[in-house]
Amino acid sequence: MFHASAPGTPGVLTPVPPATRGAGAPRDVAAHAGVTSESGHEALRADIRRLSTMLGQTLAHHGGPELLELVEQVRRLSRSAIEAGGDGDAEITRLLSGLDAGTAVSLTRAFSQYFQLANIAEQRHRARELAASDPGGRGPLRRLMEQLAESADDGGPDRAEVQSVLARTELRPVFTAHPTESSRQSVLAILRRVADGLDRGASDESLGALVDLLWQTDELRPDKPTVADEARAIGWYMEQLGRTAVPELLGEFEREVRAAGFTVPDGARPLVLGCWVGGDRDGNPNVTPAVTREVLELYSERAIRIHDGLVEELVGELSVSTRVIGVSEELRGSLARDRRVLPGIHDRFIRLNAHEPYRLKLSYIQARLANTRERIKLHGEHRAGVDYLGPHGYIADLAVIDRSLRAHLGSRIADGTLARALRTARALGLHLAELDVREHSERHHQALGAVYDALGELPKPYAELSREERTHLLARELEGGRPLVRRHYGLPAEAVDVLATFDMLHDVQHEYGQEVARTYIVSMCQGVDDVLAVAVLAREAFMVELHRDPRSSIDLVPLFETVEELSQAGALLDGLLSVPGYRQHVHNRGDLQEVMLGYSDSNKGAGITTSQWEIQRAQRQLRDIAAKHGIRLRLFHGRGGSVGRGGGPSAEAVASAPFGSVDATMKVTEQGEVISDKYSLPALAHDNLEIMLSAVLEATLLHQSARWGDSKLDRWDEAMDVVSNAARDAYRGLVGRPGLPEFFASATPVDELGRLNVGSRPSRRPGRGAPTLDDLRAIPWVFGWTQTRMVVPGWYGLGSGLRAAREAGYGEVLDEMRDWAFFTNLLGNVEMTLTKTDLRIAGFYVSELVEPDLHPIFDDIVAEHERTLREVLKLTGSTILLARHPVLRNTLAVRAAYLEPLHHLQVELLGQRRQTEDPDPDLHRALLLTINGIAAGLRNTG
Repeated sequence: MFHASAPGTPGVLTPVPPATRGAGAPRDVAAHAGVTSESGHEALRADIRRLSTMLGQTLAHHGGPELLELVEQVRRLSRSAIEAGGDGDAEITRLLSGLDAGTAVSLTRAFSQYFQLANIAEQRHRARELAASDPGGRGPLRRLMEQLAESADDGGPDRAEVQSVLARTELRPVFTAHPTESSRQSVLAILRRVADGLDRGASDESLGALVDLLWQTDELRPDKPTVADEARAIGWYMEQLGRTAVPELLGEFEREVRAAGFTVPDGARPLVLGCWVGGDRDGNPNVTPAVTREVLELYSERAIRIHDGLVEELVGELSVSTRVIGVSEELRGSLARDRRVLPGIHDRFIRLNAHEPYRLKLSYIQARLANTRERIKLHGEHRAGVDYLGPHGYIADLAVIDRSLRAHLGSRIADGTLARALRTARALGLHLAELDVREHSERHHQALGAVYDALGELPKPYAELSREERTHLLARELEGGRPLVRRHYGLPAEAVDVLATFDMLHDVQHEYGQEVARTYIVSMCQGVDDVLAVAVLAREAFMVELHRDPRSSIDLVPLFETVEELSQAGALLDGLLSVPGYRQHVHNRGDLQEVMLGYSDSNKGAGITTSQWEIQRAQRQLRDIAAKHGIRLRLFHGRGGSVGRGGGPSAEAVASAPFGSVDATMKVTEQGEVISDKYSLPALAHDNLEIMLSAVLEATLLHQSARWGDSKLDRWDEAMDVVSNAARDAYRGLVGRPGLPEFFASATPVDELGRLNVGSRPSRRPGRGAPTLDDLRAIPWVFGWTQTRMVVPGWYGLGSGLRAAREAGYGEVLDEMRDWAFFTNLLGNVEMTLTKTDLRIAGFYVSELVEPDLHPIFDDIVAEHERTLREVLKLTGSTILLARHPVLRNTLAVRAAYLEPLHHLQVELLGQRRQTEDPDPDLHRALLLTINGIAAGLRNTG
């Protein structure tokens, strides 16, 4: 965010005032998102000035004063281009077109690293300001619990209801297999060390060395990461959460609950971690059963490492002696049993710990953790008392110590490290995070088709059965008792991989405990038969039993991704729960049914307005169907990092959910730069998780009835239907327009994204013939539009929708709808993406890279942008975007000045790249670095 200083002060980077790109934007505050106070802003400026000075020195050292002067020249020209409204583009284009590829690499890296250093400094100060914003520790949890305590005596939820909700509350952030994080873990690790250094007051020499290290570290991955590489990267974040933010937040949760006069029930798990990395098979052939096992072992190793550390702390702390105070008979009995099972541990430690029973007990726990680690590594059999199968035995051992301490005047001791160890054990288990498995619905039908066709008992091939016929067949099969797969005869080739996945799930549940992987998500779920197919396959692997000893060890989760699927979600769930065998399976799972709502593909297929509206309607339908069948509903929100993929502020999204749709539990995906932005620093991680947990509790307890009357809601629904239909028509008119695929490929760096080595999964779905937009996944779709600053998936169509509603006579209703949380959340997210949209820059991409006969497509984008901007401002009552958030507006304006040169470089390099079949390696490298830099500047890639 800071440029090279004027000549005469070599190596120093100084702050610039905010760019004034809209009337009314304050010029005296250049704060970053979340840093709003003058003191916080000044401290942030000081940190970035300090880091920028070091970066300037690094540039001069490695590239000489010429590089530093070039950076300053490009920055001046970029600001001139912004102030001239694009008339200055020609001068910067002439400068950049004359650069050799090697110099382009250095220039791109310089601007990219400005953003990287500014971002980590901003995260640090955002965390500090968030902490300071809650004087006396009155964070969202405390405020909510105080409100619940007051409302329990004033017509709100009574204490029994609050206690019931607390017993079943579970927030699960799920770290997904969509690694849109464009920065390497090596780079992120250095930036985290920079943040730590700033916190510790490190010397300039120490911080300067880190900036040098950042410059000398390659930002680009040399090869595409493997699934195991992704698991190690995401495992780092989850391990840090497990060590700090999770147990600390759970401790705070318990304190606030008790202070409000409630209790946290035994066995409650308000916060657990989830993961897709290593389990998401949909479209990723690299995720095999063997890979999943490898990933589970990696996660388990990290979890046991955390527990080992806590137990070692306890060994050092719990020096309680029976010469001073007694212990429980329960503890004495457990030590006697431990001695019989692990005599070697007794013989080794009894001399030192003869009168220190807690330390002796902890020695047995340490041995069992070590034996568990070794058993998992060797895939051995569980031996009761020797190692742990899942977290329950470990928790039980710690609980024996806890009860004994509390019964013998040791409550204050028990509330220390021991309480932290118990909270950590309940949240992480011995597996760190619960792994979800996901697979495309068609794969299951292909496997069953091969099995049934081999049996030869159907009147026609399985593939020719209608959905209704398949539903009847699979319902009978599920409710029957026969083994469908005759394994001793050999399996049909088409069924081997699918059945191997279910067998692997059965096996790992018996090696790690059921909690390790007990959710199976069915992608592209369009019929009841799609879920019943998975139920039958799970039964074949002994994870579903409906007759003798009814039990199930796996949750089967339909995923509704397209708007067509979302519109039928309620009807499908109704049909599914009407199948007696499936209803028995849900009963086996505690009468809890999970349903996943997909944001990305619905947005890609129909635009943001219709996607958001259909998700809202689907939640209502699912809520009502769950009540009809007497089950609890757990919604899993498949939100992306950017607004174009369903992202945006999570707490606002929870608050805007339909009444009664949130029932104490919720899962939500976390991915891409969102993970590093929200979870890199412990304080930010704590804050984000606390906000989400509070939002789930508030929605459950305080939003179980409509906030508005039926007549008003009916009017709003009518208006929203008109808005959605017109918005969808406009959006589909664009994406279905002849030439749009060619326009998108030409105007954006989408083809280069696959070379960025961001993740293990292909950027396109398997298809036949020439690639189409339908083949393209939602991530590169949003990534490409965002890089060019068109950001089409984040706003396109809403303007046409709002205008259609006004023309249909709903103008006053739209004004009323500003009181509707759903509508204001939609407007707020679109307002953000409109602010990040810059059609002047986008026009530069189009004019330089797109054939003239396709330019009318851009004219349509410009027209809809003007329409959407006009309609949104009419509803917000402002003349500029983000008028209510001047700090954020200024932040984005400041960033624009430093994004400008990266965009110009990207256009120049794309043009050069497309003129040759064999590009210079430095040219290719520079191009990929512009993608990284723009992603860092905008903070989202898709």
